[in-house]
Amino acid sequence: MRIRAATAVSALVAGFLTVTVGSPAAAASTDPTTLVNPFVGTENFGNTFPGPSAPFGMVQVSPDTGGQGGYDYDQNAIYGFSQTHLSGVGCGVMGEVPVMPTTGDVSSVDPAHYASAYSHGDEQATPGYYRVGLSTYGVNAELTATPRTGWQRYTFPSTGQANVLFNTGKANQSVLDSEVHVVDNHTVEGRVHDGGFCAGHDEHTVYFTASFDRPFASYGTWRDSTTTAGSRDASGAGGNGAWVTFDASQQHTVTLKVGLSYTGPAGARANLQQETGGSYDFNTVRQRLHDAWVSELNSIEVGGGSQDRQTAFYTSLYHAQLHPNLAGDVDGRYAGFDNRVHRASDFTPYQNFSLWDTYRPQNQLLEMLHADVARDVALSVVAAGRDGGWLPRWALANSETNIMTGDPVTPFLVEAWSKGLLRGHEQEAYGLLKANATSLPPANSPYNGRTGVPYYADRGYIPSGLKRGADCADKGGDNDCDHPASSTLEYSLADAALALMADGLGHKSDAKMFAARGQFYRNLWDPSIGMFRPRTTDGTFLTPYDPVPADHQFHEGGAYQYQWLVPQDPAGLVQLMGGREAAERRLDAFFAYPHLLSDVGRTVHDDWIASPYDYYSKPTYNPNNEPDLLAPYMYLWAGAPAKTATVVRAAMTLFTTGPNGMTGNDDLGTMSAWYVFSSLGFYPTVSGGQFLALSSPQFPSMTVHSGQKSFTVSAPGVTDVNRYVQTVSLNGRAVNGSWLNWSDLAAGGTLTVNVGSSPSRWATADRDQPPSVGRAEPDSRRHVDASVRGASVDVVGQAPGALPISLSASGGWTVHPGALLLRSNHVPTQQTVALVPPPGTKPGSYQVTVTVRAAGANTVTRTATVQVTAP
Repeated sequence: MRIRAATAVSALVAGFLTVTVGSPAAAASTDPTTLVNPFVGTENFGNTFPGPSAPFGMVQVSPDTGGQGGYDYDQNAIYGFSQTHLSGVGCGVMGEVPVMPTTGDVSSVDPAHYASAYSHGDEQATPGYYRVGLSTYGVNAELTATPRTGWQRYTFPSTGQANVLFNTGKANQSVLDSEVHVVDNHTVEGRVHDGGFCAGHDEHTVYFTASFDRPFASYGTWRDSTTTAGSRDASGAGGNGAWVTFDASQQHTVTLKVGLSYTGPAGARANLQQETGGSYDFNTVRQRLHDAWVSELNSIEVGGGSQDRQTAFYTSLYHAQLHPNLAGDVDGRYAGFDNRVHRASDFTPYQNFSLWDTYRPQNQLLEMLHADVARDVALSVVAAGRDGGWLPRWALANSETNIMTGDPVTPFLVEAWSKGLLRGHEQEAYGLLKANATSLPPANSPYNGRTGVPYYADRGYIPSGLKRGADCADKGGDNDCDHPASSTLEYSLADAALALMADGLGHKSDAKMFAARGQFYRNLWDPSIGMFRPRTTDGTFLTPYDPVPADHQFHEGGAYQYQWLVPQDPAGLVQLMGGREAAERRLDAFFAYPHLLSDVGRTVHDDWIASPYDYYSKPTYNPNNEPDLLAPYMYLWAGAPAKTATVVRAAMTLFTTGPNGMTGNDDLGTMSAWYVFSSLGFYPTVSGGQFLALSSPQFPSMTVHSGQKSFTVSAPGVTDVNRYVQTVSLNGRAVNGSWLNWSDLAAGGTLTVNVGSSPSRWATADRDQPPSVGRAEPDSRRHVDASVRGASVDVVGQAPGALPISLSASGGWTVHPGALLLRSNHVPTQQTVALVPPPGTKPGSYQVTVTVRAAGANTVTRTATVQVTAP
């Protein structure tokens, strides 16, 4: 994503960051909400929202101007304040029940007509509160929230026609049907049934009850564009809505509170009653939510650095704690993935699991700061599998969207298990995970699951060229068979994680099997080009092949971006790349490292980033998207930890304090969580690994409060120049390796990082690199594959060592050479040979059968039509 000029975190000068701007701040304010800008990410496809939400709340009441996130900073009109939003999602989503104050006659129910102009000069947002002036109507609108209710307060001009419109037929995704009812002169209720997130077939229903602090004078409803004054009810597909009108000639203020539920109208009423009672005290609710955010944000205290940097940090910390969201009512009832209402007995239900994104660092941030929430989230995912019959990949409310690819739920739940958060549910969770990893969902299930798993289990990879609906189940959304190369890598890392859980639970045979599959990433490694490369249904490498776009066989990235996605075995990947020095050179090219040292700004904005959603145009780092989050830390396995500090700080320059200060979609707090961890100077590179990769922190002092423990990171004198780690100690004990046990963090204490302006020898020895938790024997199969391509035959052999191969053809045709010795060493190795016609063959088309035999392996026969042309 190309980021335009914004309020800068740092001044960029020739060379690396050398000048820190903004007022100095010795320590974060005791009220860290003053250091949060909710407008960050509302521009240039960050897709965040500025309205208030309780931490992990069910309700996110926020203004709607359009765009994928509901609020686009560059728009100039607001058409409502809807009750639900997701932060940083790449498709239109939620935005249900937009409520809009207007004045005068209700002459049109078209949002484009009744929307109001507004200006950013008459708009403000802080955690827990939003206010804007609606200049078309002269109305001042304010928003706040409780966990399950959204509050709106309108101050109207003097008028006898102060209206509040409820548009149940409009959301930020497709509304399938809705209903609305004017219950009495204080209350409006209804429901919205919507779905179709991105290309998914998902559906869910949200119920609401809206209560006013004083009676309205009149009301009406609409169907499509037809209004009916005095009507109480509207329902069905298409446009539905209701309006109520107040006399504001004397009393100008109207307060509205809206309770939500996913179980039914009774749940919405109970949520509203328990969380708000009979009160309409907007200011008290606002203060309570403000205080809640102060507590949440004070979970990490920052000392030093500029105010701009602290604002970037605390805004990221804020965004990282908006999701997942409460799913259940105050009595524990929730809507299950079987569309039935269940009651949770030992956990608080949550929903909205963007697992392909959040399994990387956001999940671990919740574990560090809110183990109770992380536990409830993990058990909610298990409950989704129990109720729906399969584990989700990208779950919206109580429905599977099948968005994104791979198997993110496995590393997500294995990570939770590794921290003890599945206690009492381990075997149930493991059973669901094993089923997901080794089989397909039933045909009548709405889940895609691992659509490529039959091929993966048989071949050790998912081949390119499979067709949806024919070769692979297609139940909407994304599909692993559309992106088989990245899905193979994702399956492999998931299997390596599951091996850890299987071993810990005593399933030793399973553990061995999954650990072996954790090495399947090697089955797409082409040693001739030193890159991951898709393999066709014939088993040969995709030809022709440009690893930059990679024929879109990788999801949201090319082979260059995905070359580092082996978090389970970085040391093994480094070996494949030719060793530590070769891997370091490859990393330098990937990050345009020499350019970083001379001109950070140009490198970050030109060498790295193309444009929003352009994933297939460059061979360099893409800091906008999840597959590359791990990449800066790969230098630790290459023996060059100093370069991690340089790259991480360069990537941090993309997080600024303006509306466009977000690098890519925030993806429910994922990118923000990367920034928080990287600012602390440690990062969780692999799920279930029980360690954190170390680098230099951004601030001189940072203290993490987790439960009853506190962990302080002290880096006296750290700056953009003094970014290189010289020595590290934990509670006075030297830390020579570039990693830290998670248990050390959980126990509390002080990590002291001494820094300097030049790289040191710290953690550069081979023994100092972090663990590779997925080390296992490489795939030992002996196998040969072949394909006929014109007058050529591509032959791929794979074996623990060398593989002798013989080739022959029918009808007097020959293969030259007719014998090969492919030195595989566990990775597929391809050689192309010529298919030669008999002497005197006339021009024309000929059917030729080629037979390829491998010693101690299989035999392959391919028949193709070969064209012979005149010389």
